[in-house]
Amino acid sequence: MNFTDIEHRGLILLGCGKMGSAMLSGWLSGGLSPSAIWVQDPYASDWVRGTGVHVNADLPPAPAIVIVAVKPQMMAKALPALTAMGGGGTLFVSVAAGTSLSTYSEILGETTPVIRAMPNTPAAIGQGITALIGSSTASIEHMDQAEGLLAAVGQTVRLDNEAQMDAVTGLSGSGPAYVFHMIEAMAAAGEAQGLDADLAMTLAVATVSGAGQLALGEDSAEQLRINVTSPNGTTQAGLEVLMQKLPDLMVRTVAAAAERSRELSRD
Repeated sequence: MNFTDIEHRGLILLGCGKMGSAMLSGWLSGGLSPSAIWVQDPYASDWVRGTGVHVNADLPPAPAIVIVAVKPQMMAKALPALTAMGGGGTLFVSVAAGTSLSTYSEILGETTPVIRAMPNTPAAIGQGITALIGSSTASIEHMDQAEGLLAAVGQTVRLDNEAQMDAVTGLSGSGPAYVFHMIEAMAAAGEAQGLDADLAMTLAVATVSGAGQLALGEDSAEQLRINVTSPNGTTQAGLEVLMQKLPDLMVRTVAAAAERSRELSRD
């Protein structure tokens, strides 16, 4: 993306944990100058401090963009310090779960352009996916800016309305943890059939990783499943067990996470 405005006015990254660090790495790799970035984080890592960005230094008064990447429970303490930047000249992009656009408007002012974004942890290796939705004061140009920044850590999609963000949180935001647990369960199942623990884990990780790469191709997940399921074969025998429980279990899993996202936004 074009970093000209950011290079001139600056970008503030509020919070630089795993997600903030992943984004920062992507921006620097994409050519954004470290001198244009201000990181505010009392626990900034040695890596962050070694990148050449400004760390816990005096902030520019009217930056181009503020990225809010603090934990939801820290929001009430962190945001008020930035209220002077509200009003329309600075775009705020939030990657914090459970904080609504209306909350930002209350704190920063109704004319402040705000975009909510929900990335997920594969962003750490540039393989994330981020869903975005903007406030009524966020223009197409603002959305393009935010999308360009978040594309540094993977794919991006735009939502039709903010209510969808809870479902996104339950599906892709929390989803990597579901997959990691599935890997654990597959490896344990392999052990139960007599495999060594390390071998079972190696097979489970490689299987999930490879299947994920196949799913990125042209064939749908359904078609890929059909392709590897020979009639009356071993895969069919396994799927007959899995498909009795997994669809309903996954519906309830995503629903529980989405409901927790709604609760956070009401707190």
